[in-house]
Amino acid sequence: MTDQPFEIIGANRPGRWLVSCDHATNLVPDWVHGGDLGLPAAEMARHIAYDIGAAGVTRHLAQALDCPAILSRFSRLVCDPNRGEDDPTIMMRLYDGTIIPANRNADEAEKEERLRRLYRPYHAAYADLANKIANPVICAVHSFTPRLQGRAPRPWEIGVLYADDARLALPFMAACRAQGWCTGDNQPYAGHLPGDAVDRHALQHGRPNLLIEIRQDLIEDEAGQILWASRLAPLLADVLAQSGL
Repeated sequence: MTDQPFEIIGANRPGRWLVSCDHATNLVPDWVHGGDLGLPAAEMARHIAYDIGAAGVTRHLAQALDCPAILSRFSRLVCDPNRGEDDPTIMMRLYDGTIIPANRNADEAEKEERLRRLYRPYHAAYADLANKIANPVICAVHSFTPRLQGRAPRPWEIGVLYADDARLALPFMAACRAQGWCTGDNQPYAGHLPGDAVDRHALQHGRPNLLIEIRQDLIEDEAGQILWASRLAPLLADVLAQSGL
């Protein structure tokens, strides 16, 4: 893989939105356990390694909104950029029934190297990109598996996650429901962890923000990614315009 732990697209686009994709890929740097995590390809293709379909939605959505986007270039299993540095789940050892061999006995020195070479450069680039936008609005794009092992199916087509700042989240949820979509309110899980990416780049700066979760079976191919980006872009533009933010 490239040495760059992030990808920026449309850096000079004029839009206020900044679309992010923290879990864009399942790539593992070659300096981490020889370029894999001790998992077979079938496991690395699962939702545990990345947010399936989210990168494609991010690219198409940023194009539709004429705004920049930043995407990670390393698997969430290497280290999770949507966690604070002191979060114990930043380097997962067990996820949805799968043990991660390369993480099982990883020590603090290995964790620090991953943070130094991947996590911190990603967030530095994210911060720099946000600072170059006048009055930026953060839209974090994620996706969720339709069903965790041994758990009930998840009915939501889309989820909106938020913490204390619901200025965009609440009207956006209403707009999604008006489209007839089964929309989760802080579902399929709660929307805030101290030090996560939205906290770091939006909440701590008072920036308007949304975190969107899309069910993976709806966006697993490019046709679905294009469809959902085309659906979401006008709703995002309308909600922001009507908010007066």
